[in-house]
Amino acid sequence: MKMGSKKQQKAYAAIKELDICNDLSTYNPVLCGTLPIGIDVVGSDLDIVMEVQDLDHFEERLQTLYNNKGNFTLKRATIRGNQVVKANFFFSNFEFELFGQSQPVQKQNAYLHMLIEYKLLKKDPILKEKVINLKMQGYKTEPAFCTLLDIPGDPYEGLIQFGVEEGIVTEVL
Repeated sequence: MKMGSKKQQKAYAAIKELDICNDLSTYNPVLCGTLPIGIDVVGSDLDIVMEVQDLDHFEERLQTLYNNKGNFTLKRATIRGNQVVKANFFFSNFEFELFGQSQPVQKQNAYLHMLIEYKLLKKDPILKEKVINLKMQGYKTEPAFCTLLDIPGDPYEGLIQFGVEEGIVTEVL
């Protein structure tokens, strides 16, 4: 991202300025989502996913580090049977979403979705413009891909299943 588009460079600078990779290094933070693979639109956030074993400590750490950032919110939820902690805030004209759960980052859905989407875009570059057009119409990323690829059912599960069937990913939750 350091050498990417102007928006990617600005995102890289904001992440460096916040020092997230250092401050949260014990959680193996990884930027996922649309910006790293170049299918972001206006309003796309910066999703940083992490492996977190102690959610209470993670909540405290996020509160300490980011509670002074714009529109800071912190919540705990259960997603697909897993306890997660999510913090959102604005910094340097970007919305950040920090997401922690007790799964290794490489097995989390956000990471798997990004990997599958990246490989599909490399395989069929025309897909990029079509996905962006659907996103500009209000589609979320995974539903946009599933619409274009005729993947039925839940788009979040369906995209991963498609990735497995196509040999893009082998390990899923």
